[in-house]
Amino acid sequence: MRQLPVQELAAWAVRDPAPVLLDVREHWEFALAHIKLPGISTVHMPMHTVPLRLAELPRTQPVVCICHHGARSAQVVAFLMRQGYDDVYNLAGGVNAWSMQVDHGVTRY
Repeated sequence: MRQLPVQELAAWAVRDPAPVLLDVREHWEFALAHIKLPGISTVHMPMHTVPLRLAELPRTQPVVCICHHGARSAQVVAFLMRQGYDDVYNLAGGVNAWSMQVDHGVTRY
């Protein structure tokens, strides 16, 4: 499984094709804190809904899976790989690491 350090995520805004951020946390978590990057779209899809909503994810763009610390998103990456997605990454440390290392304005919880 490919782990993407949080410091490298911001650089992806200029990559072609730009990745899609797949935030797999619960609704209340997403409302509390999430990653916003210009030019990069975010899909909020709680982990338990991913199998039902798989068709919403592009196969032509890299997908970066995000959760609070990286455990749930790692499970989603493994699931997506089993479904034939090749270009998927787990955001190492999740939104918590993003908040501590990149954007201190993102609420920690």
